[in-house]
Amino acid sequence: MLYDFNYYNPTKIYFGKDSMKNLSKELACYGKNILLLYGKNSIKKIGLYDEVLKILNECGKNVTELSGIKPNPSYSQVLEGARLVRENNIDLILAVGGGSVIDCAKAISVSSYAKGNPWQRYWIDFEEVDNEIVPVGSILTMTGTASEMNAGSVITNEEVTVKTGRVFNPDVNPKFSILNPELTYSVPQKQMVSGIFDVMSHLMEQYFSGEDDNTTDYVIEAVMKSLINSSKTAINNPKDYEARSNIMWCATLGLNSVTGLSKTQDWQVHNIEHQLGAYTDCPHGLGLAVISMPYYRYIFKNGIDKFVRFAKNVWNVNPDGKTKEEIAREGISCLESFAKELGIPLTLRELGATEDMLEKIAFSTYEGGGYKYMTHKDILNVLKECY
Repeated sequence: MLYDFNYYNPTKIYFGKDSMKNLSKELACYGKNILLLYGKNSIKKIGLYDEVLKILNECGKNVTELSGIKPNPSYSQVLEGARLVRENNIDLILAVGGGSVIDCAKAISVSSYAKGNPWQRYWIDFEEVDNEIVPVGSILTMTGTASEMNAGSVITNEEVTVKTGRVFNPDVNPKFSILNPELTYSVPQKQMVSGIFDVMSHLMEQYFSGEDDNTTDYVIEAVMKSLINSSKTAINNPKDYEARSNIMWCATLGLNSVTGLSKTQDWQVHNIEHQLGAYTDCPHGLGLAVISMPYYRYIFKNGIDKFVRFAKNVWNVNPDGKTKEEIAREGISCLESFAKELGIPLTLRELGATEDMLEKIAFSTYEGGGYKYMTHKDILNVLKECY
């Protein structure tokens, strides 16, 4: 059954090869002062920086820039952005890049006029935002997080070695997002496959929860199958437009809350990876991949029927003559084979973790989970299997 839910997503999506043509129309809805937020030099190498700046200038905007946003955006960068917003009376934050840049933009958006300490209030105490929110728009260059159509913001506070996420109310969503699959062609393969597994993990975090046979489960299975199929094509031909466009839209659907409706959800793999990222600064999707298989092997018996369904409906595992446990384990093995086919490393050691980090990561991770409540000791057991 579908449990009661409310759904609202205010982000306007422009999708396709010509989607950039809509930027001028959107810019006309905001004042003159724009904070242009981006990473290092990738958008300059592909000519996107010049294209965006040309449009901003033609629209008569005053542009303030903040570049160098990290793959794991830091709280110090959030504070720097908030300072620029206040000093330049910013009307719109335009994030050009992947999910990290957009996450940082949303964090700047809620922090710029916050009363008190934004980190403590919004990422630790999870208070509701009660101050002015600066509008955000985005131009996506790397798929994975769905930050282009949600209110999530994952930030690393390097001073306390904590990486944590927060989902705000939909008012923090980007007002508009421009999605041109061709902009993802230049992304290095390591980042592409990291994004792909991030999408897969988002879907699994929502799927592996509850015992109900509802519409959302079928939606998640369909998106998973599309992602798997298109990813295999993109690995062999990174400029296959159909494959890259399918991956991009799978990513957006994977965490724009549609695939979470009426689901209790898990998110323990993400909780563990966030702390792994705080200690190693590894690519988020690669960290998720390393943790996923050991984690699911640790908990699958607590939700075995859903893991059996995953094996049969997503990976086409033949159940004949097999026990539920055998079917479930085969499904997890299929997931592992998929990660290997993408060329993803499968040990923490390969991601730069050292053995002495494991207890620190485990005991700084939030306890919790879906089918099984994970204590710090359980988390440490999983990390040892990952190492």
